[in-house]
Amino acid sequence: MRCVSYCTAEGYNIDALSKFLREEELEPKFYADVVQVQVEIEARLTDIFIFPYGCITIWGAEEEEGDSFLQALKPFEISPLSQIIEDQSFFSYGDETIVIEEEDQLTLESDDALIKLSFSYALSQSVKLRAFENSVDHSIENSRHLPHELAKTGKISLTGQKLAQKIGELFAKRTSINLHSNILDVPEFFWKRPKYQPYYLMASKYMDIKARLDILNKRLNVVHELYEILSNELKHHHSSFLETVVVILISVEIVIAIIGLIF
Repeated sequence: MRCVSYCTAEGYNIDALSKFLREEELEPKFYADVVQVQVEIEARLTDIFIFPYGCITIWGAEEEEGDSFLQALKPFEISPLSQIIEDQSFFSYGDETIVIEEEDQLTLESDDALIKLSFSYALSQSVKLRAFENSVDHSIENSRHLPHELAKTGKISLTGQKLAQKIGELFAKRTSINLHSNILDVPEFFWKRPKYQPYYLMASKYMDIKARLDILNKRLNVVHELYEILSNELKHHHSSFLETVVVILISVEIVIAIIGLIF
């Protein structure tokens, strides 16, 4: 059976979403800030976990069924992504819980919803992390030419306004990711349920969360360096403008003085 995680937006309006699920008589359950829904489709039990940071993990649904549920959640998205990010694995039940990484295969010891939720935390973090990775890569790629241009010509061929906009974009990106960095920590859910934490750690290792987070932090440092370079260039633009103004004012004053002496 399929287990698919999606990142569709920066977040969900959980209150409005919960009201909608109740109106649809889906009887949502709540684990801290995570919403769980169980749906029976053609004698198959589908578990759906909705995370407030814009991610969903669906266990046991066919592709069309998953797409249909995502469509139903669209009205509750906060800042939807331009492109949905998804990651697919397969799962079955067996004597013990194991992960076969090479085959993207999960074997669960039971259909315990909390075991699935423990895995879902890491799976949802993985797609959220990929959204962060894509965002940082996009910022770096769009600004890659600027350091080379500065090294080659000694200046950046952007107007002061465009330069300020670029700085704002980079700064906003870095701030947004730093503010949401707690999403990638070990969830509070496991503080009161420590026996389920090994499942989360197993899935986190499977998705290489720690290694990818380290790489993301290094890329954020690159964004910070770009921000510093552009900030310094903007200061240089501003100081050059002020120097030009001062020179013009002094020149005008000298001309006026000369005219006064002549006449």
